[in-house]
Amino acid sequence: MNYTTNQKNIKNKYIMTLQEANNFFESLKNKTTKKTEVKVYEKFIHMLTELKKREFSIEEIQSIETELDRLNLKSAAENRKKHFKKIFNRFSKFLKETFSITPRGHYTYLGISLGTSFGVLFGIVILSGFERSLGISIGLITGLLIGMIIGQSMDARAIREGNVL
Repeated sequence: MNYTTNQKNIKNKYIMTLQEANNFFESLKNKTTKKTEVKVYEKFIHMLTELKKREFSIEEIQSIETELDRLNLKSAAENRKKHFKKIFNRFSKFLKETFSITPRGHYTYLGISLGTSFGVLFGIVILSGFERSLGISIGLITGLLIGMIIGQSMDARAIREGNVL
């Protein structure tokens, strides 16, 4: 059963649907001239479009739409870019925790950041026999590469399993 069939079967209190959220972000995108805001809106639009293409049960659609409603998208914020970026991250976290769905490149970014952090630590602690800056540099590059490789392999696995938007 696809999204549109399930949406017709939902007889619940009014909550924001995926299509309404998509339309909302399209209108925001058309109203702004700031490129950074447009990027945030396009990320949301892409995510919502990909969600509409997936097969979900009625309960799963209701939980997604309830979460969209909880995010209170239509609230006015002074800094819209920051506000919607925070909401995007909360919604992404919800999708990851509930449905194991992640955005493209999620694990690669995570691997790079963790690898870089541990690489610097490794460079300071283990490679202290070298000149300090050389040890940190080698640790940083090594950690970055290892994190990137692990992250890309996890992203590839998530793509094979169909858990990437």
